[in-house]
Amino acid sequence: MFESTNLLNSLSALYSPNRTFISALLAIVVASRVIKLLKGLLPPGAVLPTTWWNPGICSGWNWRKSYYSEVSVYNAGENFSLVPFLVGPPAIYTSNLDVMRQILTGDPRTSWRKTEGTWGPNLVASQEGEVWRKYRRVVGPAFNNILYRTVWAETLNLYRQMEAAEGWSNKTVVDIPSVQVLSTKMALLVIARCGFGFSFDWSAPPADPDDKMSVQQALRLIADSYIIGMMIPKWMQYLPLPGFAKIRRASEAFSTFMEHEIAVRTEEIRAGSEFAEERADALTMLVRANEQETGKLKLSDQEVIGNVFILLFAGHETTAHTLSATLALLAIHQDIQNEIFDHIVSVIGYDRDPVYNDHEQLNKVLATFYEALRLFPAAYLMLRESVEDTVLNLPNPVGVEGSTSLAVKKGTTVVLDLIGVQYNPRYFDNPDEFRPSRWYNTSSESEAFSAFSLGPRACIGRKFATVEATVFLTMLLRDWDVTPIFEVGETTEAWRKRVLSQPVMGLTLGIR
Repeated sequence: MFESTNLLNSLSALYSPNRTFISALLAIVVASRVIKLLKGLLPPGAVLPTTWWNPGICSGWNWRKSYYSEVSVYNAGENFSLVPFLVGPPAIYTSNLDVMRQILTGDPRTSWRKTEGTWGPNLVASQEGEVWRKYRRVVGPAFNNILYRTVWAETLNLYRQMEAAEGWSNKTVVDIPSVQVLSTKMALLVIARCGFGFSFDWSAPPADPDDKMSVQQALRLIADSYIIGMMIPKWMQYLPLPGFAKIRRASEAFSTFMEHEIAVRTEEIRAGSEFAEERADALTMLVRANEQETGKLKLSDQEVIGNVFILLFAGHETTAHTLSATLALLAIHQDIQNEIFDHIVSVIGYDRDPVYNDHEQLNKVLATFYEALRLFPAAYLMLRESVEDTVLNLPNPVGVEGSTSLAVKKGTTVVLDLIGVQYNPRYFDNPDEFRPSRWYNTSSESEAFSAFSLGPRACIGRKFATVEATVFLTMLLRDWDVTPIFEVGETTEAWRKRVLSQPVMGLTLGIR
């Protein structure tokens, strides 16, 4: 999956004091990577900015209203082949949900493969059927109702901590310059406490055993430099540049911290410690499940860390991103915000804290989160390469029954356009419209909502994220009215264009 990170901008942010040198260095790196990419899944243009002549990684977002317009859908424009101008293999793009299901669902021994994860083997990046089943067997038991109840309770606790620490308790109006700061911190702390059982609170950042760099700092740097980490070779991290040194230190701090925590959990479980039995975090349950396996089914420490990182990075970033988008959309749709407020009050009243058993009843709150994630998907693309000659059945245009068979040769890349699906008028009428009612009474585990992927490989952390989001939004929207903070003379429509035209938003909100 690719997120909306521009490589040059990311490097410039890290190394702004020496832009000329970094630009030259980047050109060398990109040139070296092009050779590799030509042999891989993507054409070289994928690493360059999106322009009228080059799609690039961000094209799905920038061209979402023209790629798959209603006219295109009625003329079978959901599937097309994109051929590079200069070099590189052609790729098939699709925004059709049925085509995605053919590729993503079914037997794990599939005709399609994907690339390996950056942080080591893990459930999300695994390709082979047996390897995938091995990871799912160990990781799956860590995600259960005990964990989800913990997520609910800890999110509520952290919300109260946030109110007190941020000085909201005695105020009636609060200005928030960047809501992402709060949503990112909330998501990270929920992951830390519920995913790994760390006793982090809102005010005190966690540190690794040697106190070199906080895990919060390390994770933030890793998240900000994730695309860079995929693109630059390992040797470049050791160049005498402050930015690269930070990335290397963050990676080392995170690995050291996680190795220590896994060793502690393993020792506690083997000793039959009461403390280990009382732990309800995902890491402990993952290590416990792994200890019950033997031989080839047992995960190595690196595999455990790989799965831990995926949970941290994907869960933390996706939840924070979508909470920000949800609040922004509700801020400019006061009628919907008022409807959600009335719904919340009808379920839990004005004073009672929500409990886990309220989860399904608060379905309209979850619906706002779903609709924000539909409009602002956390990931852009999924890439699959055919490992054998196969056939895809492409649904005919709207109004025409049946499908058309497409022969796909071995080695062909298919780009699953996750944004295109969510903006496809075949599935959503007026897809640009923020309409949470699309998802009213939709279960938190229903496949009717496809932004968490589909089938057996669907996001295993989905309910973790939706439980957290439901609690946080329920408390915030009951206690506060969320409104935009406008620039001088700015209208709501101007604010929308300034803030919501980008896939990753810089939100300035006020709550009352």
